[in-house]
This record gives sequence, C-alpha cells and structure tokens, in this order.
Amino acid sequence: MRLNQVTVGSTDIDRSERFYRLLGLRLIVKTDDYLRFECPAGGSTFSVERVSAIPAGEQVTVYFETDDLDGQYQRLRGLAEFSQPPTDMPWLWREARLRDPDGHPLCLFHAGETRRNPPWRLDPPDSR
Repeated sequence: MRLNQVTVGSTDIDRSERFYRLLGLRLIVKTDDYLRFECPAGGSTFSVERVSAIPAGEQVTVYFETDDLDGQYQRLRGLAEFSQPPTDMPWLWREARLRDPDGHPLCLFHAGETRRNPPWRLDPPDSR
C-alpha cells in the first residue's frame, strides 16, 4: 500500500495555490474547485479542494520533509507566519511549524534516516 495524497479544504483556492507554490510544490491539476500539487521529491501529491467553510476542530497536521529546513525557513519566514522556528526535537527531528492561509497546521521538518528508522522502532529494518 502507498499513500497517494492528502487533501485539505480551502475557502480561497487562488490564495492556497499561491501559498503552496511558495512552499515549492508543483501544480499539476487545476480546476475551479480543486488543485493537485506534486511534491518536488518522493512522488507524493497534495490536494486542495474548495469548501464553503473550514469546520472548527477538524484539523490534521501535514508534514513536509525537506533536506534544507533552515534554508526553507529563511526563504519563507517573511512570507508566512511561523509559530515555531527550526527546533531540534527530542524525537531526533528538526521542525518548524506554521499554518496555511486556511489555518491548517503544517510542519516543515528534516528527519533523515530517523523518519522511518528511529532507534526505538518496534521492528528494526534488519529484523524483517
């Protein structure tokens, strides 16, 4: 099984298009009510669909991994409001947090090998 995409709602599809292009995603599908982006690495896609309102309390944090978290932060910090600058976390990732224009929480991070293989992984890769 492979994860194909994550889709979030937006009350302003044009604003979302500008924001996610700014993050570095490549627009591959566009209609009046739907956008699909391709992530620059890894082949996954990310979608935005037009909604009339964002329901309160219905939020999912979307994580975008980057090899240059600090560079991305420097590039974006005057263009997007970050709630957390790049910070080393106890789970061995470096993360920065922000919200998209519709309020969806986003995490830009760099984890390297620990993303899939942290020291506390239940089934180490060499045991399969």
